[in-house]
Amino acid sequence: MDKNAHLKRVIVDFKKLTPEVLKLLVDRYPDGYDDRNIISFRNAQGERIEAVEVLTEDTKYLVKISAKLEYTMENYDVDDYEDFDDDDPTAVVEPDPEDMVDGDEED
Repeated sequence: MDKNAHLKRVIVDFKKLTPEVLKLLVDRYPDGYDDRNIISFRNAQGERIEAVEVLTEDTKYLVKISAKLEYTMENYDVDDYEDFDDDDPTAVVEPDPEDMVDGDEED
């Protein structure tokens, strides 16, 4: 039996990412996540979701993976969130697509 079966499961999209969950992700995956860390499942609508997992005492967060998430984790700075509550979903802003472009890519 899954030892975490009693935990509340929360699926988190980038738009609902909070400073608390972002910090948990960065702490758990300090060098980023890879294929071994990705969990695939189907949501209630039957759509295939890929996510990475982080746990608190009472909750299992399944954070949907995306380029935005990867970029935000790579550029995480705790000071960016000191003026926000840990559970404020407006604190984590979407990165500018131009900032996310890899300098080595050609158009």
